[in-house]
Amino acid sequence: MALVKLRPSYKDYLWGGRKLMTDFYKEYDGEVLAESWELSCHKDGHSYIAAGEYAGETLEEYILMEGKKILGRNARKFEQFPVLIKFIDAAEDLSIQVHPSDEYAIENERQYGKTEMWYVVDCEEGASLYYGFSKEVSKEELEQRIRDNTLLEVLNKVYVKKGDVLFIEPGTIHAIGKGNVIAEIQQNSNVTYRVYDYGRKDKNGKERDLHIEKALQVTKRIPILRQKSFEPHIASCEYFTVDKLVLDGSIMKRMSGTIDPATFVSMLVLDGEGTIQAGKEELIFRKGDSLFITADTGNYEMEGKCEVLVTTL
Repeated sequence: MALVKLRPSYKDYLWGGRKLMTDFYKEYDGEVLAESWELSCHKDGHSYIAAGEYAGETLEEYILMEGKKILGRNARKFEQFPVLIKFIDAAEDLSIQVHPSDEYAIENERQYGKTEMWYVVDCEEGASLYYGFSKEVSKEELEQRIRDNTLLEVLNKVYVKKGDVLFIEPGTIHAIGKGNVIAEIQQNSNVTYRVYDYGRKDKNGKERDLHIEKALQVTKRIPILRQKSFEPHIASCEYFTVDKLVLDGSIMKRMSGTIDPATFVSMLVLDGEGTIQAGKEELIFRKGDSLFITADTGNYEMEGKCEVLVTTL
């Protein structure tokens, strides 16, 4: 099987909503659904093969059975599967947080650090994100503001619209604000240092842990002056490259391409529906689906009306 549809793992964090269930067809019977891990070989939440010969197996097991050659030659430099892709529904504000670099995370957490990008799939009017600092702060000021609950006063608040992209390097303090549905493409890591959480309590009545000391060690305390440009891609770094594909159902209703030996291809369907044929295999897809195509599959063809994020190595 060179073309598979994936089934995600689900996370019911307290800030989650219901849009992934109602708008993105996620089959989940809990009260809230915060995240669906659409492409994942991480121990904290695997994705699974949805149908066919390997139905029910994890993506990681599928790769082991088919051989690492299906990931392509660009994956050879990584000891582990390098990418994790999620949908995120923020019905409430997420905590203010920061992620470490590879060097710090490997030494202290025994896993990768976290470089990531956000694509705003949808958002309510007035929705925003926190992205870095609005001014330079000292380590002492940062610690004091965390402890006296004035941290938000020095954060860079960004109002967003559908289709916006933010690239978040390790050490950048950040948070997703309420009213956003985000597609997140990131390193294969689940290391998060929570800095501020609005004093919220979990379902057991306990405030969630903060990680202030580690956060102080890894946070970059200078303002972000401008967002990087990654033309012709919407984001690109040593861990992943992300492009956007749009078929409008009329003038541009069909496209074809070739998947060479360099890299596998992940397709995350943001909107619409269609069909894809790769080799001798064909799948129907719709909004919310996650597709995985092995390296060196050769020619493929897509048809429909859809918006898709395409991730490669």
